[in-house]
Amino acid sequence: MILDGKHALVTGGGTGIGLAIAQALAKAGAQVTITGRRKSILEEAAGERIFPFVMDVTDEAQVQTGVAEAVAARGPIDICVANAGVAEGRALHKSDTEFWRRIMTTNLDGAFWTIRECMASMRESDWGRVIGMSSIAGIKGLKGASAYTASKHGLIGLIRGLSEDYLGTGLTFNAVCPAYVDTEIVTRNVKSISARAGVSEDAARDMMVGANKHGRLIAPEEVAEAVLWLCGPGSGSVNGQAIEIAGGQF
Repeated sequence: MILDGKHALVTGGGTGIGLAIAQALAKAGAQVTITGRRKSILEEAAGERIFPFVMDVTDEAQVQTGVAEAVAARGPIDICVANAGVAEGRALHKSDTEFWRRIMTTNLDGAFWTIRECMASMRESDWGRVIGMSSIAGIKGLKGASAYTASKHGLIGLIRGLSEDYLGTGLTFNAVCPAYVDTEIVTRNVKSISARAGVSEDAARDMMVGANKHGRLIAPEEVAEAVLWLCGPGSGSVNGQAIEIAGGQF
């Protein structure tokens, strides 16, 4: 119970990577507020020390209200995991401003608002952990997904800038950068890649599996364990890092 007494907030915590992170943090003793847009999904994910709250990270007012209510219910935020995001590829000539803004508002603005609001209570403490869920696309360019790539590079920049702002305090800021993880996002992208590339869905899935250096999809629990490590004892000197979980070097 290394996180006993800590309050964590995980956006996009009802499914996939976010849910795995919430479960790992709760198992370690934290009280975990999970947020997302779908009430039914969040309620299904709720459990011992996991509390659902409907909040859309693309709405600044909702983020302000949601974080404030989470603090009122369970105390100051000690751990902020900005995980909510959208993964969608589109060629540049097919990318209009609406598409660009949707990607940026979810993946970058939403993370910015979430971290900013959590920091309002975290700054009063001498300990805190902020983790931005980036992607291997934050490290390298992802073909056919320039908007997504830009948003995930931007998130790493935000994390690194904040890590410099709070050097010497008990707060750390890190980004986690998974390659393809076995979640519903991969399932959705199979159909998208199949249509764009003109290949079968099996071939599209093989393309994603082959992009991971070790030749398999990553389990959500592997990402969750990395986040738990960043929140656990001995992690205080890990700060401003973009940690690749990709089965090898890029």
